[in-house]
Amino acid sequence: MPALFLASASPRRRELLTQIGVPFSLLSVSIDETPGTAEAPDAYVQRLARGKALAGLAQVDQDSACVLGADTTVVLDQQILGKPADKADALAMLQALSGREHQVMTAIALANGAGCEVRLVCSRVRFRAIGVDEAERYWASGEPQDKAGGYAIQGWGAVFVSSLEGSYSAVVGLPLCETAQLLEAYGLRYWCKSSV
Repeated sequence: MPALFLASASPRRRELLTQIGVPFSLLSVSIDETPGTAEAPDAYVQRLARGKALAGLAQVDQDSACVLGADTTVVLDQQILGKPADKADALAMLQALSGREHQVMTAIALANGAGCEVRLVCSRVRFRAIGVDEAERYWASGEPQDKAGGYAIQGWGAVFVSSLEGSYSAVVGLPLCETAQLLEAYGLRYWCKSSV
C-alpha cells in the first residue's frame, strides 16, 4: 500500500482523516492562493487543491507515495470570501452572510507519480440573522480570524447555522465520503486501527 501524505496545515483536516482511521504523514506546502482575474470560485478551489497536492508530491518519492491536498472556500453571490484580513473585514463578511444562504466549496486532490485526480463538493449553508453586537463578540472569541468566510461551523460559529444542505465534513474542510472513495481508488485504506 502506498504511503499517504496530507499537504495541509489545517488541524481540522488532520482530525477528519484521523476520524476515519486513515494513516498519514504531514507535509508543509506553500502555494499562491490569490484568485485569478475573473476566476470562477469552483475553478479556484480546485486549482488550489491540485496545487497543494502537486507541491507535496514534489517533496516525496512519487513511486511509493500519494499526496492529498484540499481547499475550502465560502462563496456568496459568486464572490469568494477568504480568510478575513482584519476585524472590519470579518464583521463585513458576517453581516453579508447574515440571514442568507451561501455555498461552501471544498475540493480534494490526490496525486501520485501517475497523475492527479480532483473532486469538488458543494454544500449550501443558511445563516440566521446575526446582530452587530453578536458579530463583535464572535470576533473577540478569536475563532473567525483564520477561517474562510470568517466562521467555523465546527466551533462557536455553529450557532449561526440554521440549515445545511450537503456535506458537513466538507464545510469543516474535508468531505469524508468523497475522500474515502478517492483513497480507495488509489489503493489506500481507511478504518485502520492506527493513524496519526
